[in-house]
Amino acid sequence: MSGAPPSLAALVRDAARERPDAPAVVADDTRLTWAELDALVDRAAAGYARRGLAAGERIAVQLPNGLAWLQASLGALRAGLVVVPVNTAYTDPELEHVLGDSGAALLVTGAEREPVAGVPVCPGPPEDDGPPPEVEPDPAGLSFLAYTSGTTGRPRGAMLTTAAVRANQLQCLAMDPPPVRADDRVLLVLPLFHVYGLNAGFGLVAATGACAVLMEAFDPRAALALMTAEQVTAVPGAPPMYQAWLAAADAAGSDADLRRAFAAVRLASSGAAPLPEEVWTAMRERAAITVHEGYGLTEACPVVASTLASGRAKPACIGGPLPGVEVQLRDTALHEVDPQAPAEDVDEGPGEIWVRGDNLFAGFWPDGADGPDGEGWLATGDLAYRDADGDLHLVDRRSDLVLVSGFNVYPAEVERVLEAHPAVQESAVIGVPDARTGQAVQAVVVLVEGASASAEELLAHAAGSLARYKVPTSVHFLSALPHSLTGKVSRARLRELGLTSSGDEADREPAAAATGGDG
Repeated sequence: MSGAPPSLAALVRDAARERPDAPAVVADDTRLTWAELDALVDRAAAGYARRGLAAGERIAVQLPNGLAWLQASLGALRAGLVVVPVNTAYTDPELEHVLGDSGAALLVTGAEREPVAGVPVCPGPPEDDGPPPEVEPDPAGLSFLAYTSGTTGRPRGAMLTTAAVRANQLQCLAMDPPPVRADDRVLLVLPLFHVYGLNAGFGLVAATGACAVLMEAFDPRAALALMTAEQVTAVPGAPPMYQAWLAAADAAGSDADLRRAFAAVRLASSGAAPLPEEVWTAMRERAAITVHEGYGLTEACPVVASTLASGRAKPACIGGPLPGVEVQLRDTALHEVDPQAPAEDVDEGPGEIWVRGDNLFAGFWPDGADGPDGEGWLATGDLAYRDADGDLHLVDRRSDLVLVSGFNVYPAEVERVLEAHPAVQESAVIGVPDARTGQAVQAVVVLVEGASASAEELLAHAAGSLARYKVPTSVHFLSALPHSLTGKVSRARLRELGLTSSGDEADREPAAAATGGDG
């Protein structure tokens, strides 16, 4: 491919030129061709220009899956702006952090409201009948500022360049078979504000001129019905989605709807969190579909490895690196982990996954900190081993990060909120296993001497400042927390204590899959 790599908006333009009358988007009762979608993107780009926004400025988009999200985000890209995708579940304090840190010039959201943190609000995509601005493409320029994990406990903006986003599309499409083809109808229920739904979902649709079948929010029965009605052929998913589909079939007492929905599906994939072996097996036996598992991270735009790349579909396996992506397993001596992998199955590892490729981000906003090293390698903090076939298997995630439905929860952020309660002296947050969401958030709390607070009171306090999926599902009270010699709370020791079976707890249901997250 010659010239500058195209942005997502440019790919929409290309599809409109090559396949103007082909279906591009199905969203509720609305159906758009690529030419019609391209025209909407032009109107939004002109709308941003009319507001006086200049190329390079950041535009925060906080909208659910739908045409408005596509028009607002693609229009911003066409106008040379940088899109800051915002989780729809964010509370105002979380939203204010992202807006302030990114220096956003505008917040596009779904309703009229007063400015947030001094940032003006636009209810829905701006539109104008004038011509869209002509912006010279910059391969090294940013397309997205995606907020994800950092060591500070607050989300950090991962700088995703136009070239890196495009590189991952090409890497994905170089697999055989590719995850998306031009004749596919792709179910997009993964949140578009998450890089998985954004690039491995809509990005591949735009790159191939396929058709996106959008759902605003995941409902297992509604999704199965939509898949059947629209003859969906490709499903990028996350483990809780497959678990929910199987549970819906159990509740119905029949696999008929499940099999009908997947009858036309050519390819189903799973990412964002490890897919349990029993779920992989059940989908194969009951839905007659083999789910290809993959691995990625926001900083890689996002896909790094897949069983599609290795050509060997196995349970509890992420396969091999994509074409054009390099993976190394490096020493884990500094990690407090027990891989628990059967010795006879391990050929190499466990080790920390390091990645190199053109799909890697340019570091964290604003100065490129913690990006790839001088040789282009990025440490992921995730641990894996290679089996005798050379295929990769994840054995643990970052030592402290909690993954709820595949989305990151930062313990330090939750702890900071808990410790703002006057009765809390100290707290620690850990992840505990959950059959539906992979992990759930558990808080371990030490109260101020002489003070009192119930678990319910602390959960209500946390819910006032945190998105639902970040709020602990339980609280365990201790007289003191274990500390290291340097004074840091040892979350590893708390996990070893197995606090899920005792203590003063208030249980609540974890957030469902695909409802929110920044990861």
